[in-house]
Amino acid sequence: MTELPHPLGAFGVWRRRDGLTPEFASNVERLGYTTLWIGGSPGADLAEAEACLDATESLVVATGIVNIWRAAPREAAASFHRLEARHPGRFVLGIGSGHSEADPRRAKPLTAMREYLDALDAEGVPAGRRVLAALGPKTLRLAAERTLGAHPYLTPPRHTRWAREILGPNALLAPEQMVIAETDAATARAVGRRILRRYLALENYAGTLRKSGYGDDDLSGDGSDRLVDELTPWGDAAALAAAVRAHLDAGADHVCVQALPADGDVVPALAELRRALA
Repeated sequence: MTELPHPLGAFGVWRRRDGLTPEFASNVERLGYTTLWIGGSPGADLAEAEACLDATESLVVATGIVNIWRAAPREAAASFHRLEARHPGRFVLGIGSGHSEADPRRAKPLTAMREYLDALDAEGVPAGRRVLAALGPKTLRLAAERTLGAHPYLTPPRHTRWAREILGPNALLAPEQMVIAETDAATARAVGRRILRRYLALENYAGTLRKSGYGDDDLSGDGSDRLVDELTPWGDAAALAAAVRAHLDAGADHVCVQALPADGDVVPALAELRRALA
């Protein structure tokens, strides 16, 4: 696969679009992170990505992810080319099929994803400048065959190790990892459970977590302490850095750090974490 003109680096930051500003992007770059991932289903116009690129000098901006049911491929491709003309080599188009609970059209997501990739091919979006939200083996293989690689979300290092085996040695593997800069267990777990509650009700995440070694006791209610501690690790900067590096040790090329709580000022926590990762 074609190498990115501006590599993703080892550590990036994942942020929902509703909590994203150009100033935040500038801070991410200043702290030494090399990539900013925009979550929360950014639209096909890629307006948030453009604003973040405009506010930075070398930061790579990626979508994590554009939902294929809500963004027409031709419009997404036109936006890609607009960003490429303004900021060559600094944008990666991440796409995914979302959740069946949110869209009844997700009956055959793999077929729909192939068709979307076909449309991007026809519009000249290079395979090496796009990534795929991928959890299961078929989607991981598709990511390796037709894109730069995979961007799994809400997965432990055990899944990263397994995903690397599916992807092979050459495809990008860039999992997301939530972290909570809080040393009090009760406080941290309350934050983690508030965030995880929405995901445990989604079958694609729940199914993946079961395959990653979690049982019904872990997934019932708001999640067991074990599940919360592993999916939303908490502690001081050294503990959080260890949780992030565990994905690299398991075979990831790049880790997308999502600092929680997402509705707070997470820049100080990201700064401490980046120093610990250095």
